[in-house]
Amino acid sequence: MFTTRPDLTGTFGMVATTHWIASAVGMRLLEQGGTAADAAAAAGFTLNVVEPHLNGPLGDMPLLLRPAGADVPTVICGQGPAPAAATIDRYRHEGLNRIPGSGLLAACVPGAFDAWMLLLRDHGRLPLRAVLEPAIHYAEHGHPALARMCDAIAGLAEFFRAEWPTSAKTWLPGSAVPRPGQMFRNPALAAFWTRLLDEAETATGRDAQIETARRVFAEGFVAEAIDSYLRDARVMDAEGDRRPGVLTADDMAGWRASYEPTVSTTHHGWEIHKPGFWSQGPVQLQALNMLERDDLSGLDPQGPAFVHLTTEALKRAFADREAYYGDGDIPADTLLSKAYAATRRADITDAASLDHRPGAIPGYDRLADAFLRRAATPYAAGPGTGAGEPTMAHLSERRGDTVHLDVIDRWGNVVSATPSGGWLQSNPVIPGLGVPLGTRAQMFWLEPGLPTSLAPGRRPRTTLSPSLARDADGRWLSYGTPGGDQQDQWQLMFFLRHVHHGMSVQQAIDAPLFYTDHLQASFYPRNARPGHLKLEDRFAPDTIAALRDRGHRVEVSGPWDVGRLTAAARDADGLLHGAATARLMQAYAVGR
Repeated sequence: MFTTRPDLTGTFGMVATTHWIASAVGMRLLEQGGTAADAAAAAGFTLNVVEPHLNGPLGDMPLLLRPAGADVPTVICGQGPAPAAATIDRYRHEGLNRIPGSGLLAACVPGAFDAWMLLLRDHGRLPLRAVLEPAIHYAEHGHPALARMCDAIAGLAEFFRAEWPTSAKTWLPGSAVPRPGQMFRNPALAAFWTRLLDEAETATGRDAQIETARRVFAEGFVAEAIDSYLRDARVMDAEGDRRPGVLTADDMAGWRASYEPTVSTTHHGWEIHKPGFWSQGPVQLQALNMLERDDLSGLDPQGPAFVHLTTEALKRAFADREAYYGDGDIPADTLLSKAYAATRRADITDAASLDHRPGAIPGYDRLADAFLRRAATPYAAGPGTGAGEPTMAHLSERRGDTVHLDVIDRWGNVVSATPSGGWLQSNPVIPGLGVPLGTRAQMFWLEPGLPTSLAPGRRPRTTLSPSLARDADGRWLSYGTPGGDQQDQWQLMFFLRHVHHGMSVQQAIDAPLFYTDHLQASFYPRNARPGHLKLEDRFAPDTIAALRDRGHRVEVSGPWDVGRLTAAARDADGLLHGAATARLMQAYAVGR
């Protein structure tokens, strides 16, 4: 089968990220004797610099880690919670019936930085300076600006000048939109990280320096800069009004990243692990459970039956996500049970469903009813800017997105992480830091009594969703993608084609992809497109026609427009594999 890149193999290390510079930085850390933790963190900080329209240092991140020799991975939660003053009454008092997709009221506690520090402290080897120096270098001396970064800035240039002057200062050097390929610098970000590193190195010893860096971020000058700006700022948001924020230094001081168990299921000899129900990760697990008894290996992976079946399973899993997922009382055991999956599978017919209905779970009827009421209400976008998160470049460049990385080292440590938030479209740049806050709180609802209701200290139900899977033969597979609500859709296709159709990781990434927007969107303005199905035009015309005949409302994209998957794998004998998508011409895998 044709592939855009070779299937990389080796035994020393593999790094796959959504930007070639970050992949090279990660490999450099492995060459210096670092672990997958060191390489992943260095790559992650570099992604903050080279893809600022997709993520930032004040964003959020779930991370999956398999320590060498462990049979079960773990989650590091870098998803910060809602601030103490983030109450439904407070937001309703601002005249809101939903949380804007941009602006200060959409900001949660920044979580990604502390998650990286926790990973480094417990699973890294190299000094903090070695991890941060590459990102500092690119922030200070510059990197070639991506065309899509420039497009994002161009689309917002007048808004920045009029409403977010601190962003204009950062993203419009010399008052001009940067040109693709032009060296772009962020000296304020370089100074932020340099000061943090200098203060951390007042402590003696690697672990003490990392702990000092955590404290400086959450309780020192970083928190003080955020608190000082938000104390007086009134910021134009996606709803078209200038509003204050509620995040404070006390919110930051009171939170730290933490470990927690994964959730998992089994599928044809594999055990698949995801972050918990505060992410959308269990959607992939539910879909795999629904498809467990189908003869997927007998279906053409680019044929109408395969596309229809996987799409319909995803529709049902996403309906359950909107009704039952969140940071609260979740019927987790039921949702992940094989028996429940069988009832959901029995609902799938040969015709495309235009309904968006969760499964019936005793004792949780009120959550299903609340979702059905919300789903029946279409929302118009406000007159402001910064709404939502796109999946790919064919959507508005005024929105943000996400990055992803997979790393495996020679000892068998595996990291899969999906950093996001704090992109340049989300909020004004914090003076003195050179980067903005995130907008993850837009995923809360301003309706009480739900696992996704806005509440102080609660995590939003994020779309961020890295994956780790282990085969019965001892093989580990790390994979993920940016793309908001599409993340677990593309990951599901990748996994099924790898497991059931014998595709290599690169082949499974390169195969034509599809997705549905039938679900209620996680991002502002939160609408659904019933029956929607988008396919790359590399699918055969007969397949596209057959899907239309089944009732899917088909949209056809360009040949390489969907998905930004990366992956890495380690066989039981230590042979490593790496792969990355050619879509957008940014992602690369590096290894030897």
